[in-house]
Amino acid sequence: MNDLATYDVVIVGGGHNGLVAAAYLGRAGRRVLLLERLPATGGAAVSTRAFTGVDARLSRYSYLVSLLPRKIVDDLGLRFAVRRRRISSYTPSGDTGLLVDAEDAGRTREQFVRLTGSDRDFEAWQRFYGMTQHVAERVFPTLTGPLPTRAELERTVGDGAAWEALFERPLGETVEAVLADDLVRGVVLTDALIGTFTHAHDPSLRQNRCFLYHVIGGGTGDWDVPIGGMGAFTDALADAARAAGAEIVTGAEVTSIATDGVRAEITFGGAAGTATRTVGARNVLVNASPYTLAGLLGEQPPPDKPEGAQLKVNMLLRRLPRLRDTSVDPREAFAGTFHIAESYRQLQTAYEQAAAGRIPDAPPSEIYCHSLTDPSILSPELAGQGVHTLTLFGLHAPARLFEHDPRGAKEALLRATLAQLDAVLAEPVEDCLAVDADGRPCLEAKSPLDVEAEVGLPGGHIFQQDLSWPYADDDVTHPAGRWGVGTRYANVFLCGAGAVRGGGVSGVPGHNAAMAVLETAR
Repeated sequence: MNDLATYDVVIVGGGHNGLVAAAYLGRAGRRVLLLERLPATGGAAVSTRAFTGVDARLSRYSYLVSLLPRKIVDDLGLRFAVRRRRISSYTPSGDTGLLVDAEDAGRTREQFVRLTGSDRDFEAWQRFYGMTQHVAERVFPTLTGPLPTRAELERTVGDGAAWEALFERPLGETVEAVLADDLVRGVVLTDALIGTFTHAHDPSLRQNRCFLYHVIGGGTGDWDVPIGGMGAFTDALADAARAAGAEIVTGAEVTSIATDGVRAEITFGGAAGTATRTVGARNVLVNASPYTLAGLLGEQPPPDKPEGAQLKVNMLLRRLPRLRDTSVDPREAFAGTFHIAESYRQLQTAYEQAAAGRIPDAPPSEIYCHSLTDPSILSPELAGQGVHTLTLFGLHAPARLFEHDPRGAKEALLRATLAQLDAVLAEPVEDCLAVDADGRPCLEAKSPLDVEAEVGLPGGHIFQQDLSWPYADDDVTHPAGRWGVGTRYANVFLCGAGAVRGGGVSGVPGHNAAMAVLETAR
């Protein structure tokens, strides 16, 4: 070990959480080395010119921001901002639909009446999301502090009925008790299924954990548009980390970690044919999944591999498609979250069919247009031509569906998904696609297997594993446990989505791992 280059901290993985940790630790005077396997940092939070000869920077994987605390942006002096979407969602139903306007309750009430025939579900909706906002205001500020115990968080929430609904009982029970309309119920449930293959009445409450993280962001639950795309965020983080003195090496794939709990050795290699290197570190932060970490440590038997469950489709359109519902402007409908085949019954049917190993007849998905809120990701020429991006995120697409025929299954699911979209449009979306410099339609689709191969998320699971509750079951005293970033080794910390309070584009686990390291040294 004495002959090795030694760092205070080596960070494995240059996704956004690893960069957050590097920036904090560098600013605290630590000698930091960050190793990233890919040619550039950013992980799944990157912008890409996905189509040949087309100057549009798409957020290829992650695409919206909710859980990023303002504290991290301010602490690190990031030149990065998000923009709120006025339209929360639009859900078509035949020739009509439900538009939720976050700034006009009267208009939203009229939409509920138009869809359901009364304002009963509107009033119930208002009460339900009033309850979730109360929880958000109490829980979100705790994410960047030491991990509360379950009892402490329950006292912080301070609302027994809300705690029961979100933390104790399957979410489906509350949705069914509160709301009557099938479509309205589905709009609520979708936030419990993002990247999470489960159903409304799952006794494990995976759906509740997913829902919680989707409604607490910023203390409001808003999902905002990153100005400049996701790459603008991770580029700002990389700049902040370098400015703080962190050393960042890309094209460096870590192959093993050895530790006795006090000192660690990290071995990594570069391109084929280059020699491997080993460096030493007092602490190792791992911005990769717990499954990947087990492999790097050589642990046997390996843990169960996570399974992703989404289809991500990126499109570039010559113009927005017309809707069957002529009462709604497409510029509003696509600015928020556009729900497709996501009624409550449709979501359950799709889950059952996918769980049985078949592509759902009506695959559920949701869509949004980044460029309506932030045209800066398009060149001035494209923006002037009326070109727009379209991002589709499909649910209930577990990795198992793609294992035997990855290409064929993806093409079949894509066809079925676009058919559901076309069913609510006045024209096929394919007729609106732009073409690249080679004359090919500007559309790309990513299955969980693609996400695993390209970004390194095991099983293509966007949260690295099932999300956890944002509390500890017992009092913990070691800093790693106090911050929810611990492993079985005292000097190895999780700093990615697989940590407690991980998941989403938040920077929270990166911040918390850095705080644990600094606290350990005191």
